[in-house]
Order: sequence, then C-alpha cells, then structure tokens
Amino acid sequence: MKRNPQGPIVIAAGGTGGHLFPGQALAQELRRRGRRIVLITDERVQRFDRLFPDADIYPVPAATPSGKGAVGLVRAAPAILAGVARSFGILGRIRPAALIGFGGYPTLPPVAAAILRGVPVCVHEQNAVLGRVNRLVAPYVSAIASTFDAPKFLRPKDAGKLVLTGNPVRDAVIAVAGRSYAAPAGQETIHLLVFGGSQGARVMSDVVPDALAQLPEALRRRLSVVQQARAEDMERAAAIYEAAGVDAELSPFFDDMPERLAGAHLVIGRSGASTISELAIVGRPSILVPLPHSLDNDQKANAEKLARTGAAWAIEQKNFTAAALATMLTSLLADPAQLAAAARAAKAQGQPNAVRDLADLVERIGRGEFQALGAPARATDTAGGSGLLKFATGGA
Repeated sequence: MKRNPQGPIVIAAGGTGGHLFPGQALAQELRRRGRRIVLITDERVQRFDRLFPDADIYPVPAATPSGKGAVGLVRAAPAILAGVARSFGILGRIRPAALIGFGGYPTLPPVAAAILRGVPVCVHEQNAVLGRVNRLVAPYVSAIASTFDAPKFLRPKDAGKLVLTGNPVRDAVIAVAGRSYAAPAGQETIHLLVFGGSQGARVMSDVVPDALAQLPEALRRRLSVVQQARAEDMERAAAIYEAAGVDAELSPFFDDMPERLAGAHLVIGRSGASTISELAIVGRPSILVPLPHSLDNDQKANAEKLARTGAAWAIEQKNFTAAALATMLTSLLADPAQLAAAARAAKAQGQPNAVRDLADLVERIGRGEFQALGAPARATDTAGGSGLLKFATGGA
C-alpha cells in the first residue's frame, strides 16, 4: 500500500482495561492534534463507544487460543484468519498513515493485516513482560514502544526497535496528577482505596473487610474505605464493615476512579499495567496483590518493579490473608513518614509525558521518519513458509 501520511491513525485494542486505557489516552492526544482516529477491536464493540467517542469503530473477529501449544492456536485460527481478512479490507478502504497495536489477542488480526498490507506498524507494551502477541509480531513492526526499558522476553534481534515512551494514562488521571500527598497524622481520617482491576476481584472482598475488622478500634474509627466489589460480594462485605464500625462505600464500578485515587492515602489492588502507571503518575503508595494466573506472570513483574523502588509493597495472593494484611496495615498506618516516602517514590516513577511521546512516535512512523536500529522483517520471511496462516497464528 502506498504511504499516506495524512491518513487516519488506527488503534488496535481490545479485551481488558490494561490494553484499552492507553489506547484511549493516545486517541485523546491524537484528536487534539487534529488526527482522525479509527479503532479496530473485537466484536464486543459496544463496550468501547464511550471510551472512543470520536473514533470510527470497526469490529473484527478474534480469538484467544484455548489450551497450550499448537492445538490451541489451530482452534483459534478460523476466527483469527477471518479477522485478518476483514481487517485487510478495512485498511484498504481507509488507507491509514499508521497502525498501533496495544497487545492481546484481539489486536492480532488488525496488526497482521497491516503488516501484510505494508502499513507502518508500531506496538505498545504496557507490562514488564513482553506479551505473546507483541512477541509474535515484533520482527515485523517498525517500533516497539514500551513502559519499561528492558521488558522480559524481548529478543536481542528486536531490541533495536525498542522506544521507551512510558504507558499513556487518560486525561482524567493527568488532571489530578498535581495533587500533593499528605500522609494521615494524629486523628485524621485515613482514606483507603481498594479495587481489583477492570473485572473486580473476589479476593479483595474476601480478605480486606476481615482484615480491617481486626484492626484496633481506634484505628478502625479513622478509616474511610472506597472499595470496588463485585455485585455478588457487596452485601457480604458491607455487613462486615458495618459490624466493625468501618465507614465504607462499595460499588461494582466507580466512574470517577482518578478522583478516588488522588484522594487515597493508601491503595490496595492488583498490579495491572494501567494501575501501576496511574499510581506512579498520581504518586500514591500501594499494597499490590498480583493476579496469580496472569499470562506470563506480567502482574507479578509489574508489582516487583514498583516495590523495588520503595513505592509499593507486593504480596502474593497465596499469602494475602486477613491476618497478614491486618498486621501490615497496623504497621503502615502508624508510620505516616513511611507512607509519605512511598508516595514520593511512586511519583518519581511517573511518566507524565508518555502520551505525548507515544503520539510523536506514531506520527513519525506514519511519515516515514522513524528508523529503528534493525529494519523490520517481512511477514513472508517467517521460517518454514510464507502463508498467512503461519504468520497470523504464529506458525501453528
């Protein structure tokens, strides 16, 4: 396809908030620059209308391989190939300047189609571990934008394409990033924010209310808790808080989460990429409980990265008990200086220019002005054959 620098920018994103939120942030920045935005995503498209209000949205088939190895890929192949075919047609009609994929299997069909069409492609990795789709397409893209300077599983032959941009956060997060942190002292109210990622987490409702109920009464009376809880867990958690005399607000979803984050003295949550980035941008201390079965342990790697800076305390879910959390909270909440130091350490990890830097990179790629240390391979260079199935499904 002939280069079209003035064409739209295509964002390929889907699945979890960790992939969608950075795509949303990039769309907001590119729209401010006057760029037309196209979103290609999986067929749960109705979920994304409010996140990308100014974008043209195209749903395409996608599938996540079930099971391990080639068998899972073969099962997913029909949907993936259908998505590649549909994406190939869409890209031919809209003639984009560039496409950026944000990882996850919903992005594989449009990214593969763009590579096969000759559209300039960049991928973005939010986590400390290079995801499987980004790993698969890395040899064929122009650049790999990254939150971390050395993501695990980045192959040496692809390292020349790595550009450290950081992980873009939404405008609503940037808007509260300037709020200072004051650790709770004396008899001041202590604001706790508890959440379990975009889908919620039962373990937070199982552990946190019981842990807070075990705290000394004088400490319980100072607590003000905001907790994301699944609908089926709310009544149970609320009853524990009420019996313990803890002021708590529970909801399955908070549409003002950046405001809640800025008002928190301590956050208890998962360690997905967006959570890590937002904690750093706003500068809030946290207790992080990585999702135990996340693909390639990316959440554990994220939590460990932040914990090593002194900005957070990481605890594996198998050790995340009410008694252990109560002990940790009793110590932390009695030491405002430690909380303040963690807040400063978190803030030092923030990358407030990430969305600007990523938008600059994508536009440079679209204009043909970016040159990696190593030239992208071609999709037809895959070892063992040049078929579309071999590339799009990783050689299955």
